[in-house]
Amino acid sequence: QVQLIESGGGLVQAGGSLRLSCAASGRAGSTYNMGWFRQAPGKEREIVTAISWSGGRTYYADSVKGRFTISRDNAKNTVYLQMNSLKPEDTAVYYCAASSAIALTARYDYWGQGTQVTVSS
Repeated sequence: QVQLIESGGGLVQAGGSLRLSCAASGRAGSTYNMGWFRQAPGKEREIVTAISWSGGRTYYADSVKGRFTISRDNAKNTVYLQMNSLKPEDTAVYYCAASSAIALTARYDYWGQGTQVTVSS
């Protein structure tokens, strides 16, 4: 079992930045691929970005390429999402998730509770 706790969400103006953190605890959290997902009101949850357990592979949705950066510190069992040039359409609840699958966009086994990100225009 892996427990995930997100932090760092909040309200920011368009063009601003936020950094989300996801602390993992429990069963060997550093050996899992990690992803960030988001769900806006009335929309389905979508994958934003993901990183392999070693940090050697990453995936970004087209909508965030060049603006968001995922990273991880396995010594701290923490994954980060640096979000720059934020847009109102980035407003959503952001979830951290852990996966034991090989592909970064495959099934995710463990989920955090989510943190709200609101971007005002």
